[in-house]
Amino acid sequence: MLKIYNTLAKQKEEFKPINQPNVNMYVCGPTVYDYFHIGNARSFVSADIIRRYLEYRGYKVKFVMNLTDVDDKIIKKSIEEKIDSKIVAEKYINAFFEDVEKLKIKKADIYPKATEHMDDIIEMIKELEKKGFAYNVEGNVFYSVEKFKEYGKLSGKKIDELESGSRVEVNVEKKNPLDFALWKKAKEGDPYWESPGGNGRPGWHIECSAMSCKHLGETFDIHAGGNDLIFPHHENEIAQSEAANGKKFVNYWVHFGFLNMDNEKMSKSLGNFFTARDVLKKYSAEAIRLLFAQTNYGGPLNFSDELLSAAEKGLEKLNNLALKVLEEIKTDRQDGSNPDFDFVKYENAFTSVMDDDFNTPQGVAVIFDFVKEVNRTITENEKINVKFYMNVKSFLEKTAKDVLSILDFDNISKTPDGKLEGDLIELLIQLRTYAKKEKNYSLADKIRNELNKLGIVLEDSKEKTTYKILSK
Repeated sequence: MLKIYNTLAKQKEEFKPINQPNVNMYVCGPTVYDYFHIGNARSFVSADIIRRYLEYRGYKVKFVMNLTDVDDKIIKKSIEEKIDSKIVAEKYINAFFEDVEKLKIKKADIYPKATEHMDDIIEMIKELEKKGFAYNVEGNVFYSVEKFKEYGKLSGKKIDELESGSRVEVNVEKKNPLDFALWKKAKEGDPYWESPGGNGRPGWHIECSAMSCKHLGETFDIHAGGNDLIFPHHENEIAQSEAANGKKFVNYWVHFGFLNMDNEKMSKSLGNFFTARDVLKKYSAEAIRLLFAQTNYGGPLNFSDELLSAAEKGLEKLNNLALKVLEEIKTDRQDGSNPDFDFVKYENAFTSVMDDDFNTPQGVAVIFDFVKEVNRTITENEKINVKFYMNVKSFLEKTAKDVLSILDFDNISKTPDGKLEGDLIELLIQLRTYAKKEKNYSLADKIRNELNKLGIVLEDSKEKTTYKILSK
């Protein structure tokens, strides 16, 4: 029985899809004004693992992730770079797709863009005005928070306490300082769309409400995103959607914890961040995913080179076994021994821990316990029948590959073929080390980057630089 921690209920609940075996899942995607950072990557990877596990359990998941392609940040970037905001959005949408593919994240079924859903957004705003939940002040349309009696039910915040808070932005047009923008009146030079309330563009919150309901229905199963979106973004989504549709918006709310740098939340505003594409130049996607999976998706996770290096080392055991398995399967040995190995025990253990709110740390532990036991079995038995190795491969494919995506049988680290190849790589490493000592960093970087293109990944440590070769 799968249980999910539901932020709305503040507890774990048995997962009961609206239309089993179908599951409708919406995840808040990026605002496309820059490359996404590794903290965003944690949310995207966590959502990917949840989706993959649901599919492992036999559910048919319709997975939707929005792309916010009209926003103040995009407009600001377009002004800074002196290019049209559409070009900014297109550039970073393409970069987003490149980076999620490198992170082994499965493509969403739909990537709705705000700019392609203006009619849906405007219709929802009109419905909110009609029902008295919204008001227009000279072209700016605001949502009246006090009209929605359950406002705060997701975050646990109380309206009266929020009103007295010092961080509320003052806006004389608002009836209540907590009211938020559904539609923003067009400013000179800004992109705008025509609407009955005046030319302008939508607020951020209404975009997600309109797009999620358009593609998944007025009530759907799972809505996910980072912890920082609980308030005000997801709180406002609930207020808008339930007021407009008169129905419960989402059954299960799933939120992902922050990625911290030195125990402080990683964010662009604080400047303490790395982009996902920069980290991917140094570490494999599998190592990044393993690091994320070693902590519960909802808890905080510290980010460091040391932890990623440890994850890479952990993957060596997994990859070494996978290579052994592939080699033995090639032999197709039919007359070998058949060791007594309980594969079902490990399959049940994996399902049991992952059914407990997608407990990936325990899921990882089951996989590595399995690896240890398989290695012991191989050591104790000679000439094992190929069926054993086929069963090992099957378990690893279903768990390490299909669910966690920390193993790729088609792209496994291997040792170089032949002494000459190894000697040439070591020579290039020595040249790079010399270049760094001479402060010729451009040459050092060029050597690393060119080796990367050839599938040779360098790993620096205090003692020395090592390498691994990715099979093609």
